[in-house]
Amino acid sequence: MSSEPLIVKHLSGGTTSGLMEVDRRLEAEVPENHVACLNWPQFPYRPEVGFRIGHVQTEIWLRFHVKEARILGLQTRMHGDVYMDSCVEFFVSFDGADYYNLEINCIGTPHLGYGPGRENRRFVPLSLMKRLAIRSSLGSTPFAEKSGDFEWSLTARIPVACFAFDELKNLSDLSARANVYKCGSGMSVQHYVTWMPIKTPSPDYHRPEYFGDVVFE
Repeated sequence: MSSEPLIVKHLSGGTTSGLMEVDRRLEAEVPENHVACLNWPQFPYRPEVGFRIGHVQTEIWLRFHVKEARILGLQTRMHGDVYMDSCVEFFVSFDGADYYNLEINCIGTPHLGYGPGRENRRFVPLSLMKRLAIRSSLGSTPFAEKSGDFEWSLTARIPVACFAFDELKNLSDLSARANVYKCGSGMSVQHYVTWMPIKTPSPDYHRPEYFGDVVFE
């Protein structure tokens, strides 16, 4: 695993781009990073997961591409238990102490909390959650688990206002710490894969000491 920081490219243009354009530009202009660390031998299944991340000063643009043998998308309530479904996650800390956990299931339902650790997390207000723009290639209709050979993508625009407990105005030149995950805790074959490795006995994504360095251009 490289010790070099992940550089979040500054993309030209403003915040008027639709999600289809965001998806196209991330694929065309930003290199893909892989979520491929298997940290826990008791959970050996590893779907193929890549992510691309960029920013336009006041928004983070994030795109996931997933290939997996099962999909599940039941959660439709914001701040619900989306980690039980086929879920992608972006955890980020801007101050080195508290961090945000953005979790989005495969039908685009988000969960976004804040705090120093797993317990007593604060939810980002729903009025701000509605400013998240999310598009999944699987649509937004819930479904029970399916087995087969699935490939899907998810694109998100995340305004800095959604990081409600920090006073962020502009992402340019910021340094942060982050990790990126894929999970499916409620699936028939549970899986837990990470971008940066986590050295715990059992799956635990709420471990900011294992986040990697991130620098916004």
